[in-house]
Amino acid sequence: MSDPSPAFGGETPSRPRGSLRTAVVWEVLKDALDRRAKAAGTGVLDVLDTGGGTGNFAVPVARLGHRVTVVDPSPNALFALERRAAEGGVAERVRGVQGDIHGLFDVVERGGFDAVLCHGVLEYVDDPAADVRNAVDALRPAGSLSLLAAGLGGAVLARALAGHFSDARQALTDPAGRWGEGDPVPRRFTAEQLTRLVGGAGLRVGAVHGVRVFADLVPGGLVDTQPGALDALLKLEAAAAELPAFHSIATQLHVLGEKRD
Repeated sequence: MSDPSPAFGGETPSRPRGSLRTAVVWEVLKDALDRRAKAAGTGVLDVLDTGGGTGNFAVPVARLGHRVTVVDPSPNALFALERRAAEGGVAERVRGVQGDIHGLFDVVERGGFDAVLCHGVLEYVDDPAADVRNAVDALRPAGSLSLLAAGLGGAVLARALAGHFSDARQALTDPAGRWGEGDPVPRRFTAEQLTRLVGGAGLRVGAVHGVRVFADLVPGGLVDTQPGALDALLKLEAAAAELPAFHSIATQLHVLGEKRD
């Protein structure tokens, strides 16, 4: 993986937390898009971002020259997306559509995209397997699925380090990975669960990365005030992300699936 410290797709998220939360996923996604564009013999891809909200990934992807369709249920998020795309100079390459992944083909074309982003969606749906299949059905042959979801181990570790040991044990044993009634996340996953979902939908699992392995555990003041700390932490995150031993404690898990040609 390349050094994640350069500007995020031509943008610079609010530092330090923005870059720490997005750098690993962005590098994997950008590499996948570059490979797909080269294989297709075209510099422009059609990308679908399900649950893409205000365009945290859609606008940087559009800045690479690709056409991006964002499907999101929130009109407010889509309005913010339109404004953000205009400010980024990519309004003509970003289209927002109100909808969700469950009814995906009510609003977009089946088999019409070279890549599909499904980031922060599976935690909130009733049937993750069915919705992963929807994402896959939106892909053209040899297309890529970028899947990002909440990791079980990261939540267990965070609750334990905060002194909430009963909550940590509850998350560890709960089928959905929830630590209690006040947990704002309806469902969490292990790397094995996510790879089974991707493989079960007919994709080849290309890569698995742990995201925010350390970033959520390091005091913000340390990153903000110590010279060089942010870049060093970014490089540490990138190095640890690829190691299976750290997947079990990551706050999020990223799986890249590739559709067979």
